[in-house]
Amino acid sequence: MVFAPGEKPGSEPEEAKLQTTSRQIVQNAILRAVQQVSRESQSRRRDTRAGDTARGSLRPGAGESAKKHEK
Repeated sequence: MVFAPGEKPGSEPEEAKLQTTSRQIVQNAILRAVQQVSRESQSRRRDTRAGDTARGSLRPGAGESAKKHEK
C-alpha cells in the first residue's frame, strides 16, 4: 500500500470514523432540509386556507351563485 505524504500506516480506522461522521453530517443536513420544506409547505397550505376563509370560499353555499350563472 502506498501512503500519501503525512498519512500514517494504520490510519484506516480513522478514515472509517471520518466516513461515518461525514455520512451522519450529510444525513442530518438532508433531514433538516426535508423538515424545513415540510414546515414551509404546511405554512403555505395554512396561509392558503386562511386566505380562502377570509374571502369566504369555505362558507356553506359559497360559489353557488357562480354555478347558477354557468348554466
